[in-house]
Amino acid sequence: MSGKVITIAQQKGGSGKTTLAANLAIAFSAMNLRVALLDTDPQGSLGRWAMTRLEGTKEPDILFSTASAWGVSYELTKLRSQADIILVDTPPKVDSDLRPALREAKLVLVPVATSQVDLWATESVLELADREQAKALIVLNRARAGTRLAKDIAEAITAGRAQTVVGSRVAYAETLGRGLSVLETAPSGPAAKEIKELAGEILAMIA
Repeated sequence: MSGKVITIAQQKGGSGKTTLAANLAIAFSAMNLRVALLDTDPQGSLGRWAMTRLEGTKEPDILFSTASAWGVSYELTKLRSQADIILVDTPPKVDSDLRPALREAKLVLVPVATSQVDLWATESVLELADREQAKALIVLNRARAGTRLAKDIAEAITAGRAQTVVGSRVAYAETLGRGLSVLETAPSGPAAKEIKELAGEILAMIA
């Protein structure tokens, strides 16, 4: 079976793309799926996470690769034969360089942090995904439960939004720096529950 590509994209930096990619990778792996990560962001944060993980566990349980914009299609052709799910982390920008990663995607995951600026930044990503005929799913990310702003942003997104809301939790930052995921450090905690629920939603959409 050819692997399915999930591209994580957002114009605004700080939306949590890399954190979602890393944690979803472990969630899918726990479902006995073969998982690969493709980092196309020059900042290389996902690669740093993957290398830290390898140094700590010595077990290459997640495939990892990098590519510049023009090399995305070529790299994904290889990864599709090796993995069931390929998660693509992209730079915080929306231009022609992003198109190959969108064009190859079975699903485009668009994280939106709880600010009006983040919501505005989402529009251009969705427009570009639509041009490439790519299905998109908006994820309310780094949300602060019970705040008026989180409620307003959730209400502003009337379609194409994941039911799962990912909270603003220290656990995500702490585990990322150790090359781990919240599913490994606190498998019964609220963060792990969110990630598992989001992974389930995504699988249902790409089935």
